[in-house]
Amino acid sequence: MRRAIDEEARRWGRDPANVTLVGIGKGQPPEALAAAIEAGLRDVGENYLQEAQRKLASLPDVRKHFVGHVQTNKAAGIAAAFDVVQSVDRAAAAVALGNAALRAGKELPVLLQLNVSPAERHGCPPGDAPRFAEMLRGQPGLRLDGIMAIGPVTEDRDEILRAFELAAKTLTRTGGSTLSIGMSGDWREAVRAGSTMLRIGHSLFGPRPAKEVGR
Repeated sequence: MRRAIDEEARRWGRDPANVTLVGIGKGQPPEALAAAIEAGLRDVGENYLQEAQRKLASLPDVRKHFVGHVQTNKAAGIAAAFDVVQSVDRAAAAVALGNAALRAGKELPVLLQLNVSPAERHGCPPGDAPRFAEMLRGQPGLRLDGIMAIGPVTEDRDEILRAFELAAKTLTRTGGSTLSIGMSGDWREAVRAGSTMLRIGHSLFGPRPAKEVGR
């Protein structure tokens, strides 16, 4: 996976070192994550707090990303368990995470979740992103590092590329250095559009076991 990413980055004149691979462990057993970490993976992501709490404690030290929807009643647990929260899409989530980070005595790096797909329920509209980014920067306990977005569910590669280019343009308006776009089905378009962080699950670990780990 890393070799393929590096080759794609060079294809578009980019430095592969500027593209971070985050292995998404949703539904995967801890053994799969441990094997990937042993092979060199340095960043892991999880969608659900309870699943992550069961799995991550037994793993070697890596950077842990929360990529699921932030429920305000779970903000304290998320802030304590993760090093980065990629999915802050509304003020209530930002305030809850900021307060939780302050109580934990830490500054929590976060990404603004941008909605660039008509099929996606969550995320800040691109037009509202600069204002929301300013709100995030003013929130004690948080550090805004950039933008995360989920690509549209389509086989139209041009539509995917346009959505990711919109995310990249929005990042120039909001500021930040991290552009987390691209998953297993669309990471090549994401690299072309300027992604600095790919969230890869299926292409790294294969299909999830039939009975997914509970939330």
